[in-house]
Amino acid sequence: MDNLARAYLPRIAGLALASVSFLAVTAAEAKEITIWCWDPNFNVAIMKEAGARYTKTHPDVTFNVVDFAKTDVEQKLQTGLASGTADALPDIVLIEDYGAQKYLQSFPGAFAALSGTVDYSGFAPYKVDVMTVDGQVYGMPFDSGVTGLYYRKDYLEQAGFKPEDMQNLTWDRFIEIGQQVEEKTGKKMMGLDPNDAGLVRIIMQSAGQWYFDKDGKANVTGNPALKAALETVGKIMSANIYKPAAGWSDWVGTFTSGDVAAVVTGVWITGTVKAQPDQAGKWGVAPIPALSIDGATHASNLGGSSWYVLESSAEKAEAIDFLNEIYAKDIDFYQKILQDRGAVGSLLAARGGAAYEAADPFFGGEKVWQNFSDWLAKVPSVNYGIFTNEADTAVTAQLPALTQGTPVDDVLKAIDAEVSAQIQ
Repeated sequence: MDNLARAYLPRIAGLALASVSFLAVTAAEAKEITIWCWDPNFNVAIMKEAGARYTKTHPDVTFNVVDFAKTDVEQKLQTGLASGTADALPDIVLIEDYGAQKYLQSFPGAFAALSGTVDYSGFAPYKVDVMTVDGQVYGMPFDSGVTGLYYRKDYLEQAGFKPEDMQNLTWDRFIEIGQQVEEKTGKKMMGLDPNDAGLVRIIMQSAGQWYFDKDGKANVTGNPALKAALETVGKIMSANIYKPAAGWSDWVGTFTSGDVAAVVTGVWITGTVKAQPDQAGKWGVAPIPALSIDGATHASNLGGSSWYVLESSAEKAEAIDFLNEIYAKDIDFYQKILQDRGAVGSLLAARGGAAYEAADPFFGGEKVWQNFSDWLAKVPSVNYGIFTNEADTAVTAQLPALTQGTPVDDVLKAIDAEVSAQIQ
C-alpha cells in the first residue's frame, strides 16, 4: 500500500462511520403508526388516504393500516386492554360510536384525552358527546350515520305525490302515504327486518332519547320516545306496508330490486342506492319522518365510528398530531373521501366544500350531500351508555311480540326486565 492510500484510509473510515451513524439516527427517528380498523373499501381506504396526506409533510412518519373484521377489532382490543399488555395494542383504533362509552368507562386511562389539542366546537355535537367522560374528550369524530328518507319519485308520482309532499312528514303520514302507494302501484312502502332494531333506534334518537338516560341508567318503561318508536313500528306492521326481510342482504334487496318505494336509514347506504344505474333519476331524499311527541325532530343517526389513540402508544404524540391535522383541519380531505367513498364526515366546516355543494344527477339534481350535512348538525345528542348492544338485543327479542299484537306497554316491561338482568 502506498503512502497516499495510507493517508486517505482514516478519512474513508470516518466517512463510512458517519454514514452508518446518519442511517442509524434516521432509522431511529422514523416512526410508524399502526392503526386497526375494518372495511377495506371504506374505513381502511380512507385511513390510507389520510396517512398518505400526512406523510407528504411528515416524511419521517409512515402508517401500517391493518384490516380486520369488525368483530376481530373489538375482540383484540378488549383482550389487549383487559390484559394490560400495551405491546398487543395499536397506536390508533376505530371504535363504533355505540361501543365508545363501554371502552372509555371500563378501561379508564387506556385512551389519550385529546381535549387540549382538538377544537371540538367544529364537529357535530352528538359525535363529541359519545366520546366524552367527566368533561374530557377522548376521540377524533369520524363518519356520520346521519339518516334520511330515500324514496322512489316515480312510484310516489304514480300514487299522486310530489317531492314536496315527502318533506317534513310525521310517521303517521308516512304510513298513510305507504298505504296509498301500495294501492296505486302494488309496491310496499319499505323493507323491514323484524329481527333488527335499527329502525327503533333511528326513531328513538330523533326525539332525543336512548335506552339510557344522561346518567347511564336504564331508560325503558318511562321513555316516551322508545314507546312511540315501538308503536310506530307496530303501526307499520299492522298496516302491512312493508316487505319482510331476513338479514342484511335480503333487506338491501328490497330496494335495489325496486320492490319498495322508500328506505329510512343512514347516509352510508347512498352508494348502494346509486349502484343501480337503471334507477338513476328515480330517487329523491328527504328528512326522516318525525314523531308527534315533545322533542321530536326530523334528524337522527344510525351507526358511525370514530378514531381513538391508545395512551400506551409509543407514537402517541405523532398519532394525535396526525388525527388533528387531517381529520380536524383538512377540508379537502373530506371532499375527497365524500367523492371517492361516499363518506360524510363529522367536521361541520367541510360542508362548505365543492363536493358537498354539488348537484347529484342520480337524484335528479338534488344537492343530496349538502342536505345530509345540514341534517347532521341537527342530530340530537344522546347517551349511548355502556350497554347499548345488550339493550338492542332485548328490543330485538321483543319485536315479534309487536307483530302478534302484544300491547306496547307489555313489550316495554319485557324489554326493561331483560335489560335490567343484562346490566346487573
